[in-house]
Amino acid sequence: MQTQILGLIGSGVMGRTVAARWLQAGYSLFVFDVSLEAQEKVRTLGATVAANLRNVAERADVMIMFLPGPTQVRTCVAGPGGLLSAARRGSVIVDMSTVDPGTSRDMWHLAKQAGVGYLDAPVLGRPATVGKWTLPIGGTREDIDQCAPVFDLIAARCIPIGGPGSGNKIKLLNQLMFSAINAMTAEMMAVSEKVGIPPKLLYETITASQAGTVSNLFKELGQKIVAEDFEDPTFSVDLLCKDVRLAVEMAQEAKAPPLLARTIQFVNEMAQSQGFGASDTAIMWKSFSRIWESNACGAVVNRTAR
Repeated sequence: MQTQILGLIGSGVMGRTVAARWLQAGYSLFVFDVSLEAQEKVRTLGATVAANLRNVAERADVMIMFLPGPTQVRTCVAGPGGLLSAARRGSVIVDMSTVDPGTSRDMWHLAKQAGVGYLDAPVLGRPATVGKWTLPIGGTREDIDQCAPVFDLIAARCIPIGGPGSGNKIKLLNQLMFSAINAMTAEMMAVSEKVGIPPKLLYETITASQAGTVSNLFKELGQKIVAEDFEDPTFSVDLLCKDVRLAVEMAQEAKAPPLLARTIQFVNEMAQSQGFGASDTAIMWKSFSRIWESNACGAVVNRTAR
């Protein structure tokens, strides 16, 4: 049995992925999630389900969060009955969510005042590649070293980026690239169907090639599109919209207003408005067909063509 006791807040796809690794390695793991279904799934792995956040903070040496966004992180850390209301001095909170750098900096300062460490360590990697992930980390070397054994079970590389919030800067920039590949894959395969090339044939032809366009993300998305596998999302449209919104806001604050990212976010939000928010991002290929059928963005397209 490992000596450190871990706490996990958020046991969705990513949370369950890391929980399985840590439990297999012999860690005691206390978990809290607002979803009873998510709690039950991680309980079956061997975790102990906590009654509330204070219950986690009172026991854990390292508390890891996988939460939807900044609002949830702020509430979890600093809200009434949040982690800082009961965390022991010398413990560390690790935010592996994707949030804005400002939220990470604010939570770091509050944690420091309470004698608690704080790291932002968002994941670069997909659930299936756990163990090979890269973690860009914002925070102090001391806190990183304290969490190193925990990180080593889920990531191949832990890269100190700088002060609090810097890990999330890397993650948001990565999400801009993710969004671009996702949107282009969806659009390309939707166009393929319109011009009479079955998307399955397009996908198989391109993936069989040595073309530089064949990325792991394209392979994953294309396979989902061909199989119409959208309802057990690896990553949802809602989360993608949130990530790109935060990335655009970060760029604007740096006086570097993005051009392509704003256009791609329009596509993301169109899919969200069509009711696809809870589905996998690969479903956006259907969004293009709906847009064309309704001519919802015809004026925009025509202006761009001219």
